[in-house]
Amino acid sequence: MAMRGAASAFVGRQRIPQSLLSLPQCFAQKGFQFHPFPPHSLQIFTPFPNQKIGWNYQVRAIQEATAHPIAPKKGKDDDEQSPENWKIKMLYDGDCPLCMREVNMLRQRNKQYGTIKFVDISSDDYSPEENQGLDYKTVMGRIHAIMSDGTVVTDVEAFRRLYEQVGLGWVYAITKYEPIATITDAVYGVWAKYRLQITGRPPLEEVLEARRKNKGEGCNDSNTCKM
Repeated sequence: MAMRGAASAFVGRQRIPQSLLSLPQCFAQKGFQFHPFPPHSLQIFTPFPNQKIGWNYQVRAIQEATAHPIAPKKGKDDDEQSPENWKIKMLYDGDCPLCMREVNMLRQRNKQYGTIKFVDISSDDYSPEENQGLDYKTVMGRIHAIMSDGTVVTDVEAFRRLYEQVGLGWVYAITKYEPIATITDAVYGVWAKYRLQITGRPPLEEVLEARRKNKGEGCNDSNTCKM
């Protein structure tokens, strides 16, 4: 028994030649039953039984982390993360799910260029005074962007200017020329008019009223309240 245990331990520490591993198959073909090692010695070949389990846990942890990304906070974070030497400021509706897809794409591209400043108009911190006097109701009607010199651009031109700043000017390049410019502005106008309805949100008047209540403000005429 001592000799057998020593031999088993020796085999466990050494690499078994490929020719020896093929012996059981040869004997099995001739009708012999071959047991080269005692059953208990098979434990020697698995010195790290938890290695595979540990790897599975690592993969699972990575999958769980990517499946639940941390959502960006809402507020002045955009201003804090925006570059100081920006060339164009994008005013966007952070409550619009379809809009945010484009915003996130531009934000990702802007990491390389650093030319766009992002301002969420749905934030309670949004200030018209800091954005050429553009109030919440006006900006909710259609896309607005502000150039570094104070020039305000809207509609498809705003998208064209934004895309140019992150190396994607070719996407909207054709919209500079007629009649494409007129057509694209008309198409965008329809989208802007029904944007809230398409994205499953209440009408603009209800959105404005809810915003006033959240801010603790009152207003008797919704047409004159611009916030």
